[in-house]
Amino acid sequence: MKESIVNKAAELFLTLGFKSVTMDDIANAMGISKKTIYVHFSNKTELVDAVSFFLCDSICDGIDTICEQSANPIQELYDIKMYVMHHLKNEKASPQYQLKKYYPQTYSRLHKAQFNKMHQSVSESLQKGVDMGLFRPSIDVDLIARMYFNGMTGMKDEAIFPPEQYSKDYLMESYLEYHLRAIVTDQGMDILNQFINTTE
Repeated sequence: MKESIVNKAAELFLTLGFKSVTMDDIANAMGISKKTIYVHFSNKTELVDAVSFFLCDSICDGIDTICEQSANPIQELYDIKMYVMHHLKNEKASPQYQLKKYYPQTYSRLHKAQFNKMHQSVSESLQKGVDMGLFRPSIDVDLIARMYFNGMTGMKDEAIFPPEQYSKDYLMESYLEYHLRAIVTDQGMDILNQFINTTE
């Protein structure tokens, strides 16, 4: 039951927003009593926390699978972009913004967990690219991994990137090309051009 509550709450939070959805809404959507939810979660903040880390873990697991299967780090980044865009397509209520505003402690913990996971994953990918001759050997792997995370999270700031002006897909596509052009070798550029040409 606990898992079912988390799944339904995640669906509602992503569609309607963390602030808007009440415990009554979740109970009604599941056809259960609110008391049943409170057996597993003492308050809404606890449920928001559980849902946030469930979604984070789910996406991280998917990214790990992509990293294991991709032929090279350039394809890997484009595969991850497609995977993330698939997960974001149901987001209609700026969940990151609402989480930061209404549940700052959860947001802070989640942000740190996302950084630790992404920093490790991107660092490994960058080093793999250097070893394969696709990325310049002179790049500072640690610095670029941090800059990449900062750029990816910064794109979610709707004050800087208004959604009516920039779609999520356009932002991710543009940032990915910007990031890769800065670090690829000539060999890497040949592979990158294949992806740019197929997405234009």
